Amino acid sequence: MPHDVNLILTLAGGLSAALVLGFITQKLRLSPLVGYLLAGIIVGPHSPGFVADASTAAQCAEIGVILLMFGVGLHFHLKDLLAVGAIATGGAAAQISLATLASMGLLHLFGFDLLSGAVYGMAISVASTVVLTRVLADNHDLHNPTGHVALGWLVVEDIFTILLLVLLPSVLSPGGEFWSALGMTLLKLAALSVFTLVVGQKLIPLFLGYVARTGTRDLFTLAVLALALGIAVAAAEFFGASMALGAFLAGMVVGQSEFSARAAAEALPLRDAFAVLFFVSVGMLFDPASLAQDWPLMLATLFVIMIVKPLGALLMTSLFRKPLKLGLPVAASLSQVGEFTFILAGLGISLGVFDQRVNNALIPAAIISITFNPMLYRKAKDVALWWEKRKRGNAAEPSACLIVPDEGNRARVVVVGYGPVGRSCCRILQDSSMLPVVVEMNIDTVRLLRSEGVPVVHGDAMQAEVLREAGLEKAEALLLTSPSIPAGEVTPIARAVNPHARILAHTAFVSEARSLRDKGADAVFSGEREVALAMAEYLLRSAGAPEAYVQTELERVREKLD
Repeated sequence: MPHDVNLILTLAGGLSAALVLGFITQKLRLSPLVGYLLAGIIVGPHSPGFVADASTAAQCAEIGVILLMFGVGLHFHLKDLLAVGAIATGGAAAQISLATLASMGLLHLFGFDLLSGAVYGMAISVASTVVLTRVLADNHDLHNPTGHVALGWLVVEDIFTILLLVLLPSVLSPGGEFWSALGMTLLKLAALSVFTLVVGQKLIPLFLGYVARTGTRDLFTLAVLALALGIAVAAAEFFGASMALGAFLAGMVVGQSEFSARAAAEALPLRDAFAVLFFVSVGMLFDPASLAQDWPLMLATLFVIMIVKPLGALLMTSLFRKPLKLGLPVAASLSQVGEFTFILAGLGISLGVFDQRVNNALIPAAIISITFNPMLYRKAKDVALWWEKRKRGNAAEPSACLIVPDEGNRARVVVVGYGPVGRSCCRILQDSSMLPVVVEMNIDTVRLLRSEGVPVVHGDAMQAEVLREAGLEKAEALLLTSPSIPAGEVTPIARAVNPHARILAHTAFVSEARSLRDKGADAVFSGEREVALAMAEYLLRSAGAPEAYVQTELERVREKLD
């Protein structure tokens, strides 16, 4: 086998093993993340059989982190970050301090000095971006207050880690200048933020608008991927920041434009596959033989990760007077370690702060914490819900009557396409006190509708993410108003998003009507059928046929056409 196929072998072996074991763990009602980690152990260098290339897998995993953080940034706007700034900053600082102090004390018992314990504690105080966002997304908490606080917390931890990565070599090397290194790092982060959020906010939407006008889907997908990866690499190369932070800032800029839904739906189809490779790459680092000697240190590490860190987070959310239904899930979501943990641990080993024993203990502790984190999160939500119900049960009974229906609510209808039929449908819906939300691919039409105050989403209706952005999950109906819309593909996707919405489809040919109804459309309107009925009705009436005869014949034509 030629030596230049490492990437292909790594992707084929890693993803195949992850698919099989992820499927098995899902059937066992465990998180698929468990299967992905086990897949990494199987294809790793410490297990017999096929061995994937660890360096290639790590680079693929980094791409997954970049795309994932870009996707998070699309929906996490600056106002959301500022809204949780106080609790995220204070909470992350307190949690990092508590984990560091606990690690210093525990590692001292194993013969390490206080500096080693401090560096190790700061490493395991950082949670995983991939694990956190996956757990929040699986529990539908990514875009609610719990998700905002947890993600804001993680952004603060990432910024802290970036400072450590820059400062530690300067501080621990002979003649290192702490304050000059700190000042330079802060200047670089400020420059990155200004460049992305100020300059990028002008240039990025302008660039994407130019590409969108070409009408070529492939070019738009490439444009967004190039932005995500390009800004991430630029953040690392020119500003000394992490690629994940650069991608997150880029996503925030795109998320504030009209391209948010389309970018999330079209340009990130590979993010899940590459994110899986992150877990595979973590599993590949694990050497089962190391447990025989380093298991006491592993247990101490696990204690800090799964006990000390969540308690610190829960304490801080309580001090900020946040309800338990927010504090407990946030604390549980942070009870794991992630990408930066391994980077900091590797830096500590390279600087001689501690030896390989730390890595041997850290990897199994990370695997265990990542494995159990989804289950802990769900249990934390259940406990918080039970506690809230218990508190309400002890409160006065009339509280159940405090929720009053909002009479201003209007029924939502998602209208795909804003051609002649779409415009007419929107006008009729508005006159009937209903709320039409338009899904449209033409960016100029989207901007025109936005200027007129019409709710509109820029994107392809064949993407479930776009339909969700338009609010189909809570909509009464979906109207596919143009025969150019691939109703046969959109209908099953829409039915999966909202099984109860009425789907009305416009098709050019009568022959397609039966197939669309079989796929879930409630009503199909064919141009051929409607023209035939209109012509037959006009001909019969102009010939002076009685009304009863006209209706009978029209009904007969309808039956034949249907």
